[in-house]
Amino acid sequence: MPLDIHAIRAEFPALAKRVNGEPLVYLDNAATTQVPQSVLNAMREFEEGGRANVHRSMHMLAERASVAYEDARRTVQKFLNAAYPHEIIFTKNCTEGVNLVARSLGETMQEGDTVLLSYLEHHSNIVPWLQLKERKGITVEWMEVDGAGHIDLEHYGKLLSEEKVKLVAITGQSNVLGARPPLEAMIRDAHAHGARVLVDGAQLAAHHQIDVRKLDCDFLTFSGHKVYGPTGIGVLYGKREILETMPPFLGGGMMIHEVNEDGFSAGDIPEKFEAGTPPITQAIGMGAAMEWLEQFPWENIEAHEQALLAQALQALTRLDGITIFGPVDPIERSACISFTLEGIHPHDFTETLGKRGICLRAGHHCAQPLHRKLGLTATVRLSLGIYNTREELHVAAWEQAIAALRGL
Repeated sequence: MPLDIHAIRAEFPALAKRVNGEPLVYLDNAATTQVPQSVLNAMREFEEGGRANVHRSMHMLAERASVAYEDARRTVQKFLNAAYPHEIIFTKNCTEGVNLVARSLGETMQEGDTVLLSYLEHHSNIVPWLQLKERKGITVEWMEVDGAGHIDLEHYGKLLSEEKVKLVAITGQSNVLGARPPLEAMIRDAHAHGARVLVDGAQLAAHHQIDVRKLDCDFLTFSGHKVYGPTGIGVLYGKREILETMPPFLGGGMMIHEVNEDGFSAGDIPEKFEAGTPPITQAIGMGAAMEWLEQFPWENIEAHEQALLAQALQALTRLDGITIFGPVDPIERSACISFTLEGIHPHDFTETLGKRGICLRAGHHCAQPLHRKLGLTATVRLSLGIYNTREELHVAAWEQAIAALRGL
């Protein structure tokens, strides 16, 4: 049965908003999704019902908080099909998850070791590795991609064959082109050469089912605010046997086993990587978001978003002077479209449409190496979510904005 999009939309209070008298058309989901009422209710219930810290006190509120927090962890475990709940580390976002691996696993790397990146990466999956390069003298190599966002697998294989790659850090889905690398094959090849793999799942998690055991990735990260959950919460999944060998990233309460005057011993995972008071309310909200999303069959979500994507591509090609970047075949892209318009700066276009309640993004989308490779400084990005409709993709207002900006 197809998704009941109107019923889904009714669960999102923000989607009823009007901007300058115009209905809100929210097409900036790659940056942040909106939040359903059930997620807001879960967080409000915890806060209003009496909050407490987790894994510390013995009173009723503390026990309630600890149970809710660990229930959220198990919900995320199920969402990713991880083998154990303690393979789920709560962070404040996807970016912190990548930094955790770069700072912790990075301590085991040495000069001459290589981290392999692609040109599809978000800055969050670039800068931590460049910092590791500065700190430890490692080498950062780049896999080639073509203009449609396809990884050059022959070049990838050549880099792996040099037997210096210790980690492949790869996006699950480009936040600019919507292209999805062939993760299973790439992970299999990396492991055959003794390299571990971190998947940046920030753009993937809301649009396609993730099974970390099937992928066999060593690490995977994503953010709550891109999967219909709250800000301030993210997830790092890591294989148990790897996490257990990694040193703590931050020091302080929650992550210790014992402290004395001369040193300390770290606790077990996941506590070892969750120093200080964690984002309890946000974790509860993330768990509620996972439960909300999983009520819908993934094949229905994918079919709905793919139909919208095909319609959007067809509508956009009619705009005068447009250049669309990424895969030509809609089947090869997911959830977003980036483009430029001849003679119009992306910022001017999105600002004009924004005044009419149409929310897009303009800029380099925190992916400057990719934009530079494409010969661009900025693009306009349309990005879809489960609640978007075919009616929102009628481009009459877009054509009016183009005519006004060109002085026609």
